[in-house]
Amino acid sequence: MIDAEGYRANVGIVITNGKGQVFWARRFGQHSWQYPQGGVDEGESVEQTMYRELHEEVGLKPHQVEIIAVTKHWLRYRLPKRLIRHESKPVCIGQKQKWFLLKLTCAEDEVDLLHSGHPEFDDWRWVSYWYPVRQVVSFKRDVYRRVMKEFAAVALPYQKAETNERRHSKNRRGHPQRRDNRRRRG
Repeated sequence: MIDAEGYRANVGIVITNGKGQVFWARRFGQHSWQYPQGGVDEGESVEQTMYRELHEEVGLKPHQVEIIAVTKHWLRYRLPKRLIRHESKPVCIGQKQKWFLLKLTCAEDEVDLLHSGHPEFDDWRWVSYWYPVRQVVSFKRDVYRRVMKEFAAVALPYQKAETNERRHSKNRRGHPQRRDNRRRRG
């Protein structure tokens, strides 16, 4: 489904393991890595698309994940001129995407990239939360940054709590020492 502006409706999927890491997949037979994503079919809701793409590309079913968050707005990126297929009608100039943050609730070995007859990916790994923003192809980078920023508050609650606890512990240790230093000087 391509809108009047030339953007194809699409979903993007960020899968987390709940440890501050995300699922990062290599495109079949290529050296490029990305999140699972796919186009919305006519008459399909974005959630239906997400589950269909999740199954087709990653081999997972709805009961194997939990939806944690969905982006508030459609996020858009333009394709580089060399990737625009001008012969197709209507012409697609880019993607508009709704993104889903999912938590994997099954064992990792249940991921099956070769599940479909036309696999999208041939390898995957867990990477640190912000890693994909720096590694994805340049024309998707801004969308990835916006997605990860929007999801950070819910995707990284444990890391945030641990960081705050470390900061608080350092302050408790640091203040008495400074008082002792002031007493020695005075």
